[in-house]
Amino acid sequence: MNTKQITGLALSALEDMKAQDVRILDVSEKSTITETMIVATGTSSRHVKSIAQNVVVEAKRQGEQPLGVEGEQGSEWVLVDLGDVVVHVMMQQTRDFYNLEKLWGTETQVSPQKVD
Repeated sequence: MNTKQITGLALSALEDMKAQDVRILDVSEKSTITETMIVATGTSSRHVKSIAQNVVVEAKRQGEQPLGVEGEQGSEWVLVDLGDVVVHVMMQQTRDFYNLEKLWGTETQVSPQKVD
Protein backbone atom coordinates (compact mmCIF):
# COMPACT_ATOMS: atom_id res chain seq x y z
CA MET A 1 0.00 0.00 0.00
CA ASN A 2 1.15 3.53 -0.66
CA THR A 3 1.01 6.43 1.80
CA LYS A 4 -2.29 7.74 0.46
CA GLN A 5 -3.95 4.32 0.83
CA ILE A 6 -2.60 3.84 4.37
CA THR A 7 -3.80 7.34 5.28
CA GLY A 8 -7.23 6.46 3.92
CA LEU A 9 -7.50 3.24 5.91
CA ALA A 10 -6.40 5.04 9.09
CA LEU A 11 -8.93 7.82 8.54
CA SER A 12 -11.68 5.28 7.96
CA ALA A 13 -10.78 3.46 11.18
CA LEU A 14 -10.72 6.75 13.10
CA GLU A 15 -14.08 7.78 11.68
CA ASP A 16 -15.61 4.39 12.56
CA MET A 17 -14.72 4.98 16.21
CA LYS A 18 -15.87 8.62 16.27
CA ALA A 19 -12.41 10.13 16.79
CA GLN A 20 -12.58 13.90 17.17
CA ASP A 21 -10.62 16.79 15.64
CA VAL A 22 -8.70 14.62 13.17
CA ARG A 23 -5.78 16.41 11.51
CA ILE A 24 -3.40 15.21 8.83
CA LEU A 25 0.11 16.61 9.02
CA ASP A 26 2.46 16.36 6.04
CA VAL A 27 5.89 15.97 7.62
CA SER A 28 7.62 14.55 4.55
CA GLU A 29 9.90 17.60 4.29
CA LYS A 30 10.69 17.58 8.03
CA SER A 31 11.18 13.93 8.90
CA THR A 32 13.06 10.96 7.52
CA ILE A 33 11.04 8.62 9.73
CA THR A 34 7.56 9.13 8.30
CA GLU A 35 5.73 11.11 5.66
CA THR A 36 2.37 11.70 7.33
CA MET A 37 1.17 12.08 10.88
CA ILE A 38 -2.48 11.85 11.79
CA VAL A 39 -3.53 13.36 15.10
CA ALA A 40 -6.92 12.59 16.63
CA THR A 41 -8.64 13.06 19.97
CA GLY A 42 -10.58 10.58 22.08
CA THR A 43 -13.06 11.48 24.82
CA SER A 44 -11.68 9.12 27.49
CA SER A 45 -8.72 6.80 28.00
CA ARG A 46 -10.92 3.86 27.03
CA HIS A 47 -12.02 5.70 23.86
CA VAL A 48 -8.39 6.54 22.97
CA LYS A 49 -7.38 2.90 23.38
CA SER A 50 -10.38 1.65 21.36
CA ILE A 51 -9.69 4.09 18.53
CA ALA A 52 -6.04 3.01 18.32
CA GLN A 53 -6.97 -0.68 18.46
CA ASN A 54 -9.42 -0.14 15.60
CA VAL A 55 -6.64 1.42 13.49
CA VAL A 56 -4.46 -1.65 14.18
CA VAL A 57 -7.28 -4.10 13.38
CA GLU A 58 -8.18 -2.31 10.14
CA ALA A 59 -4.54 -2.12 9.05
CA LYS A 60 -4.04 -5.84 9.64
CA ARG A 61 -7.32 -6.63 7.88
CA GLN A 62 -6.01 -4.81 4.82
CA GLY A 63 -2.62 -6.54 4.94
CA GLU A 64 -0.60 -3.77 6.63
CA GLN A 65 1.19 -4.98 9.74
CA PRO A 66 1.80 -2.05 12.13
CA LEU A 67 5.47 -1.56 12.99
CA GLY A 68 4.55 -0.79 16.57
CA VAL A 69 1.97 0.47 19.04
CA GLU A 70 3.01 2.55 22.05
CA GLY A 71 1.13 3.93 25.04
CA GLU A 72 -1.70 1.45 25.45
CA GLN A 73 -1.06 1.08 29.17
CA GLY A 74 -1.92 4.64 30.18
CA SER A 75 -4.06 5.31 27.11
CA GLU A 76 -3.74 9.09 27.31
CA TRP A 77 -1.67 8.99 24.12
CA VAL A 78 -1.48 5.93 21.90
CA LEU A 79 0.78 5.94 18.85
CA VAL A 80 0.25 3.50 15.98
CA ASP A 81 3.24 3.29 13.63
CA LEU A 82 2.20 2.27 10.13
CA GLY A 83 5.54 3.17 8.55
CA ASP A 84 4.93 6.11 6.24
CA VAL A 85 1.92 7.06 8.37
CA VAL A 86 2.02 7.49 12.15
CA VAL A 87 -1.29 7.85 13.99
CA HIS A 88 -1.43 9.70 17.33
CA VAL A 89 -4.62 9.26 19.34
CA MET A 90 -4.73 11.47 22.45
CA MET A 91 -6.90 12.70 25.26
CA GLN A 92 -7.72 16.41 24.80
CA GLN A 93 -5.55 17.63 27.68
CA THR A 94 -2.57 15.61 26.40
CA ARG A 95 -3.08 16.92 22.90
CA ASP A 96 -3.30 20.50 24.17
CA PHE A 97 -0.09 20.06 26.20
CA TYR A 98 2.07 18.54 23.43
CA ASN A 99 0.46 20.47 20.53
CA LEU A 100 2.03 18.33 17.81
CA GLU A 101 0.64 20.52 15.06
CA LYS A 102 2.67 23.47 16.34
CA LEU A 103 5.67 21.32 17.26
CA TRP A 104 5.97 20.06 13.68
CA GLY A 105 5.33 23.55 12.36
CA THR A 106 2.82 22.43 9.79
CA GLU A 107 1.17 25.56 8.54
CA THR A 108 -0.97 23.68 6.06
CA GLN A 109 -3.14 21.10 7.72
CA VAL A 110 -5.08 18.97 5.30
CA SER A 111 -8.61 18.19 6.37
CA PRO A 112 -9.55 14.49 6.24
CA GLN A 113 -12.17 15.17 3.58
CA LYS A 114 -9.45 16.09 1.06
CA VAL A 115 -7.80 12.66 1.11
CA ASP A 116 -9.18 10.20 -1.44
